[in-house]
Amino acid sequence: MTVFLVLAVLVLFAVAIWQMNKIFQLSKVGKQDNSQIANDKDNNFQGKLMVWFMVFFYVFLIYGFWEWSDVLLPDAASEHGKDIDQLMLISMAIIMLVLVITQFLLHYFAFKYRGRQGQRAVFFADNDKLEFIWTIIPVIVLAGLIIYGLFTWTDIMNVSEDDDPLIIELYAKQFTWEARYAGEDNILGEANVRFIEGVNTIGVDASDPDAMDDIATRELHLPVGRKVLFKMRSQDVLHSAYMPHFRAQMNTVPGMITQFAFTPSITTEEMRKDPEVIEKVENINALRNEKNVELEALGEETLLPYEFDYLLLCNKICGASHYNMQMKIIVETQEEFDAWLAEQKTMEQTLNQ
Repeated sequence: MTVFLVLAVLVLFAVAIWQMNKIFQLSKVGKQDNSQIANDKDNNFQGKLMVWFMVFFYVFLIYGFWEWSDVLLPDAASEHGKDIDQLMLISMAIIMLVLVITQFLLHYFAFKYRGRQGQRAVFFADNDKLEFIWTIIPVIVLAGLIIYGLFTWTDIMNVSEDDDPLIIELYAKQFTWEARYAGEDNILGEANVRFIEGVNTIGVDASDPDAMDDIATRELHLPVGRKVLFKMRSQDVLHSAYMPHFRAQMNTVPGMITQFAFTPSITTEEMRKDPEVIEKVENINALRNEKNVELEALGEETLLPYEFDYLLLCNKICGASHYNMQMKIIVETQEEFDAWLAEQKTMEQTLNQ
C-alpha cells in the first residue's frame, strides 16, 4: 500500500509539472503556439461528449436501481421502522428528482452554450430574482425535511412509563457485546468498569441489591410486540449499537449511558419465511457453495450454510476487529422469551458460583 501511495504521489506530481509547463507556454509574450487553444471543432466535440455522458449517466442510474435493488434491507422489523423508511423514501425521492433535473441542465447547457468563434458569453453581475429563487427553494425543502425528521425522531425517542418497556443494557467493548437484563424487578443495578473482575465481566456492583437479579448474556433475545428500552455503555472506546433490521442505532460512549427504544414487530422465524429474505439467503448460499469448491480444492475448512438472523453490529470503526463485533438477536413470542430467560443465571448465581 505504501508503494502504491508513493507511485500515486509521483504521478500526480508529474502531471502537475506538465500542466504548469503548458501554462507557462501559453503565457509567453510574442509568437505563440495556438495548438492548445480550443477551436470550434474541439468545442463541438466536447459539447457532444457532454450529451453522451448525460445519456450514459441516466442509463447507468436506471441500471443501478434495477441491478442492485436486491441488496436493500427487507421491511423494517420494528414498529417505528416504517416511519424511518418513509422519511428515507421522501428524502431519496427529493434527492433523485433534484439530481435528474440538475444533471440535465448541467449537460444540456454545456452543449447549448459551447464556445463558438466570434460569440461572447453573456455576463450578469447579479440577478436578485434568480438568487432569491435558488435560495428560497432549498430553504423551504430542507426546512420541511428537518421539521419532519425532528417530529419523527421525537416520536421514536419519547418513552412513556405507561409503555412498561423491558429494560436491557447493551455493554460494548473491543470487540464484543454483552447484554444485561433487568431481572424480575425490571431495574438495572449499578455498574462500573472498576468492578470488572473474573466472572463479573460487565462491572456489576455486587453491593447493589437491584443488581443481584440481573441476567448477563452473550445472546440477545427480545419478545415480539413489547417495547424494549436499551441502556448502553462502553468499556473502552466509542462504539455504535446498530441494529439495521430494526432501523435502530445509538452511540455507546465511555463514561456515560445512552439509550434507544423500539418495539420488535416481526419474529426471527417470521422474517425467515419472508420471500425477499429467502431469496437473499439462497443467493448467499449459492456464493458460499462456489467458494467451498475452491476451499475444498485447497484442503481448507469450508463455509457453513447461511441462515438469516437479526444482528447487533458496531457501526463505529473501533479497532482492528471492528468488522467482527456482532451479537445474534432472536425475536420470539413472549412465552418463548420467558422460557429462555428462566433458564439463564442471575448475577447473584454467577458471582457465587
